[in-house]
Amino acid sequence: MPEEAVGQRLDHYLALQLEGLSRSRVQQLLEQGDVRMNGVQTKASYKLRGGEEIVITGEPHPEPLKAVPENIPLHVVFEDDVMAVINKPAGMMVHAGAGANDDERSRGTLVNALLYRFNKLSSTSGDLRPGIVHRLDKETSGLIVVAKTDAAHAALAELFSSRRIHKTYIALVHGHVERDRGSITADIGRDPMRRTRMTTRATENMRSAVSHYEVQRRITGRFGKFTLLRVRIETGRTHQIRVHMASLGHPVVGDTLYGASGQLTEQTPAGSIGKRVELERIRLGRNFLHAARLEFVHPITHKPLELEAPMPPELVEFLGHLDAGDSAGTSVSATAQLPAKRKKSR
Repeated sequence: MPEEAVGQRLDHYLALQLEGLSRSRVQQLLEQGDVRMNGVQTKASYKLRGGEEIVITGEPHPEPLKAVPENIPLHVVFEDDVMAVINKPAGMMVHAGAGANDDERSRGTLVNALLYRFNKLSSTSGDLRPGIVHRLDKETSGLIVVAKTDAAHAALAELFSSRRIHKTYIALVHGHVERDRGSITADIGRDPMRRTRMTTRATENMRSAVSHYEVQRRITGRFGKFTLLRVRIETGRTHQIRVHMASLGHPVVGDTLYGASGQLTEQTPAGSIGKRVELERIRLGRNFLHAARLEFVHPITHKPLELEAPMPPELVEFLGHLDAGDSAGTSVSATAQLPAKRKKSR
């Protein structure tokens, strides 16, 4: 034992010595009785005196992660006794990952907010994901369905698996998409080289994926060329729209994981070669992808639902910034640029 360790708390000393174990994990070892000092169990607060013999006999066994309620504001678009539809903001994870550390401990997610707002959610997806029937990427905003009861969860899951829930997104992509409308039927699987990415290239465990797109506007301006799309997906694969659009050479604006730039730089004005020109740079800080519309039959009442969420302010503002420099934009279906107002259930 080094001389400088004398006077340190036992848990602090062990956390410094044991690579890969946090102080809270060391405390768990101590509470489990798996740390013996001079042959006896010792408290975490014990102050080292020097010369002690410390023996570790086990591994920490933390309790499974369980989401807890947090008072986080929610935009509830639809709610009844068995389900709800939420307009999730970008930057919020739907639920914590299984590898969340002690500091994260499943905080700040949509699930935390749902537990506070609704108290009771379906248990089908487990303690870490109560109520969650499907997901949206962290940096994607828009509509997500949650179940309050196990019966509703099962019925909603069946609607998703049988493709009877129709999902429509708004996406802004780099470049001008050539065709006014089209379908992408490329299978998607995990990228073997970068595990955080998905790919349409041939890999093992590929799954079918179908996306239909329709051009709303093509923009040409001082920041380059872009296309505003309305995208309807038949399947709900991980990163599906992001992967499909990148496979066409048109990554979603802001999506650095699939090839988009983190910021847009104003193109050099004509006639300014050789001159000192201050170019403007803009940054979105999220993906320009928004789950704008859901259409499905309520799993219990069997009434048709048509629910919509308008583009959030940061996307409207960003699009307006591009529009301000639009020198040759073309509109294919201008009325569909933004979702219409929410329709009431029939």
